[in-house]
Amino acid sequence: MSEHGTITTSSYIQHHLQNLQLNLKTMSLGNGGFWTINLDTMIISIVLGSLFLMLFRLAAKKATAGVPGKIQNFAEIMIDFVNQQVKDTFHVTNHLIGPLALTIFVWVFLMNFMDLLPIDFLPRIAGSLGIPYLRVVPTTDVNLTFALSLSVFLLILFYSIKIKGFSGFGKELATHPFGWKLLPVNLVLKLVEEIAKPISLSLRLFGNLYAGELIFILIALLPWWLQWALGGVWAIFHILIIALQAFIFMMLTIVYLSMAHEEVH
Repeated sequence: MSEHGTITTSSYIQHHLQNLQLNLKTMSLGNGGFWTINLDTMIISIVLGSLFLMLFRLAAKKATAGVPGKIQNFAEIMIDFVNQQVKDTFHVTNHLIGPLALTIFVWVFLMNFMDLLPIDFLPRIAGSLGIPYLRVVPTTDVNLTFALSLSVFLLILFYSIKIKGFSGFGKELATHPFGWKLLPVNLVLKLVEEIAKPISLSLRLFGNLYAGELIFILIALLPWWLQWALGGVWAIFHILIIALQAFIFMMLTIVYLSMAHEEVH
C-alpha cells in the first residue's frame, strides 16, 4: 500500500508471494524464523491429498466388472498409465513403487493445477474472512518441494541399504566409478551425486511452478482485455508444464528407486 492506501505494483506482487505463516513459538500469525509453518501450503496440500484419497477410494468402492462409471474409468486410466511407467523402468518386484508413483503423480498434479485458478479468486475470499495472505499453489513453496524430495531420498537410502546391505552400499560409495585406488575421489563424486538427487527434484518442481505463478501475477497487473488474451494463452501452455512437472517428479522417483535396487558388482 502507498501512503494514500492505493495498491502499488510492488505491493500487489509482494502480497501474492507472501505465505500465511504461523509462528510456532507464540502460536500466532507471523514469521517466527525456524519455528514457522506456512499454513496455506500445509492446509491446501492436505486438502488436495485428501481429495485424491477420497476420489480413488470412491472409485474402488464403486468398481464393477460391468460398464464402469466416470470415476472408475478415470482411476483405471491413471493406474494403467502409472503401472506402465513402472514396468518400463523398474525391473524388480516391489509392491510399494506403483502406489507411490501414482500418489506422487496425482498429488503433485493437483497441487500444480491450483496455478490455473484466477490469481485473485481465493485470496479475495480469504481476505473477506480476515485472512491476510493466501498462496494457493503449494508447489511454489520450496519447503514443500524439499519435503517431497527428501521423503524420496530417504526411501532411496533405505532400499540401497536393504538390498545391498551396509557393506554393499559402502562398497558402492567407495569403489564407483574408479575402483579402490581412487577411493577419496569416488566418495566425493558419489556423495555429490546422491545429494544432487533431492536438490534437483525439489528445485526443478519449485522453479517451474514459481515462474508460472509469477507470470500469472504479472498478467493480472495488465488491462483487463490483455489479461484475458495473454492469460488464456499462458494458461493453455501452463497445463503442459503442470502435467510435465508431475510426470518428471514421478519418473525420477521411479528411476532413482530402481537404481537403489541394483546389486553391486
